[in-house]
Amino acid sequence: MMIDEGTEQDRREREALDAYSSVVVAVAAAVTPSVASLKVTRRARNGRPADGAGSGVVITPDGFLLTSAHVVAGAHRGGALFSDGFEAGLEVVGTDALSDLAVVRVRGGDLVPAELGDADRLRVGQLVIAIGNPMGYTGSVTAGVVSALGRSFPTRAGSASRLVENVIQTDAALNPGNSGGALVDGRGRLVGVNTAVAGIGLGLAVPVNDTTRRIIGALMSEGRFRRAYVGIAGGRRPLPPRVARAVGREHGIEVVEVIAGSPADRAGLRTADIVLDVDGVAVEGADDLQRMMIGDAIDRRLTLRVVRGDRVLQLDVTPAELVVT
Repeated sequence: MMIDEGTEQDRREREALDAYSSVVVAVAAAVTPSVASLKVTRRARNGRPADGAGSGVVITPDGFLLTSAHVVAGAHRGGALFSDGFEAGLEVVGTDALSDLAVVRVRGGDLVPAELGDADRLRVGQLVIAIGNPMGYTGSVTAGVVSALGRSFPTRAGSASRLVENVIQTDAALNPGNSGGALVDGRGRLVGVNTAVAGIGLGLAVPVNDTTRRIIGALMSEGRFRRAYVGIAGGRRPLPPRVARAVGREHGIEVVEVIAGSPADRAGLRTADIVLDVDGVAVEGADDLQRMMIGDAIDRRLTLRVVRGDRVLQLDVTPAELVVT
């Protein structure tokens, strides 16, 4: 008996589409109740209020929501609307512009928290689903794949700037109003907070991982996330061959600027120095050093091993708290 190849192929395509659709439908049903449409009123410079909108994701049963810092920046009041019609005023609990994350809180309602996942386990090509409120359309769902990992994008707060690392790039459609909304995996676990539309078919999300969890915890308990700084600007640079052979690796951080009066300046760091390691931990790029500048490093003496000319020196530096102005 001959099988109609066209008919068999159509059947397989229908089965594949049904499986894909089933996952998206199930995840949307489970997670949509956890996603709210946020509307905020900001203090405008001309004295007139300015309205803004975005999305937020419930992360605790008692009303804490995770969103993007830029969604609630400057807000003095706002509200949250859920897919079941529940509406409540919101309180901004804490913001961290340098990670573009914020925590807000609403009172009352039968809130359903989303399960937090781990973006560090994502793989390129994996199914992800974005749930938010683009253009004010509450509970909108789009699906796509992780199109790239390990991206970064710059953030700024006053005079301070930082690169948000390990950003998730997805082709799930994102539009204005999606910011602060959920990016979830095929099991409905929150793996990212949608933050930016980088182009047609290109969206970015701040990852939910161990680093994010620390920031969220600090925002919930203290309203801010403390960071340390040493006061240098620099980038990855190959080590001189002799030094590379001696230390067993090929790159360090070249110091291109030392901020006057900073901890690095007081410690004697100079431009053209190459930082090899910090307290015995190898650093090869600015992101390695940035990753170490958390609250625990404030006022704690660190030993830097530095290449200067043809010498390897040890310098002690005591990071100060980064003050955003």
